Amino acid sequence: MPTEEGVIQKISQEKAVVRIEKSSCCASCDSRGGCQVFSDKEVVVEVKNDLQAKVGDRVVLSVPARSLLKLSLLVYFLPVVGLIIGAYAGGRWAQSLNLPDTPVSIIGGVLAMAITFYVLKKIDRAAEVRRPDYLPRMTRVLFSESSPPSDDNI
Repeated sequence: MPTEEGVIQKISQEKAVVRIEKSSCCASCDSRGGCQVFSDKEVVVEVKNDLQAKVGDRVVLSVPARSLLKLSLLVYFLPVVGLIIGAYAGGRWAQSLNLPDTPVSIIGGVLAMAITFYVLKKIDRAAEVRRPDYLPRMTRVLFSESSPPSDDNI
C-alpha cells in the first residue's frame, strides 16, 4: 500500500485538508519532470478525518495498491486506446471522403483522446461519492502538534 506523509492544513466537518510533502524518492524518480509532486506547487488532498487529527498534525495517507493499479490503468491506458481508435477512424473517414489521411487522422485521434479524458473526469467525480476505496485514507497520526514532545531523547 503506497503511503505519503503530509501535514493537516485545515479541518472542515468530517474532512481534513492535507498538504503532502515531497518525499526523498522524488529526487530519483524517472517521472519527476512531469510530476506535480516534484514541482514547487503544493499537493493538497482532502481526506476523511477518521482519526480525529487536528490542524498541524503530521499524518500518513495511503491508497490501496489494487485501487492505485486500476486507476493507473484507466488514466494511462484508456487515453492511448482512444488516440489509436480515433486516428484509425479518422483515417478511414478521410479515405471515404477523399480527404488527406494524415491531418484527419490526427484530428480524429486528438478528438477521441479529449473525449476519453472528459469521460474519465466524469467517472472520477462519480467515483468520489460511490467508490470511497479509490480515495486516499488517513491511516496514522505520526506527530500531533498539540501533544508535547516525548522525553525519549533526553
